[in-house]
Amino acid sequence: MFAHAFRPPALALLVAAFLAASFPTAAQQAVRMAYVDPLSGAFANTGEHGLKHFQFTADEINRKGLAGAFKVEIVGFDNRVSPQETLNQLKKIIDGGIRYVIQGQSSAVALALGDAIEKHNERNPGREILYLNYAAVDPDLTNSKCSYWHFRFDANSDMKMEALTTFLAQNKDIKKVYLINQNYSFGQAVARAAKADLARKRPDIQIVGEDLHPLGQVKDFAPYVAKMKAAGADTVITGN
Repeated sequence: MFAHAFRPPALALLVAAFLAASFPTAAQQAVRMAYVDPLSGAFANTGEHGLKHFQFTADEINRKGLAGAFKVEIVGFDNRVSPQETLNQLKKIIDGGIRYVIQGQSSAVALALGDAIEKHNERNPGREILYLNYAAVDPDLTNSKCSYWHFRFDANSDMKMEALTTFLAQNKDIKKVYLINQNYSFGQAVARAAKADLARKRPDIQIVGEDLHPLGQVKDFAPYVAKMKAAGADTVITGN
């Protein structure tokens, strides 16, 4: 859906190491981590895929005793890729005493979640929440919206486009590029970076078309493909 790689093993192992180092003499107890991503609707398969990855990793951590005296438990919360529903779920997470939040599908959700967690932590010293972001890659999340409580385990979209356009610039057969992305913060960031990077590295390449289509609503892409062919595109760039 969002074309981001899952990195739950590295993320969960880091948390396990933190727990073991911080509380080495604690009695056996569960540390619950909230996984907040779509578990229903059009993107349920992506959310369920991530949840199973994290739960499998937690099982391995527990089986091998990598978190010392702690047992890691991953609890799923369905946000339906909605910023508002994410904030509703965050209230449940806070009320349930969970201090770790994992999210990655949709930068729009990530921006809302990061802002809400930042405000919660300011108002509730001693009850802070740690936000672990494994795939929401809008550059603003670690630039203008940077937070002490937010840790991202993926390259942002500017970094990804820097690599992709460096590769494209070396191919002299590429002359005409068409951009198509989903119409939300990540898709907009990809399109913006692609145009800027290509202009800098290969100013002779033409951007012959650009579309930002509704998030998760398009089932038939034939009309978009027809536009690409009519524009004479030889290459298509998309983040999704």
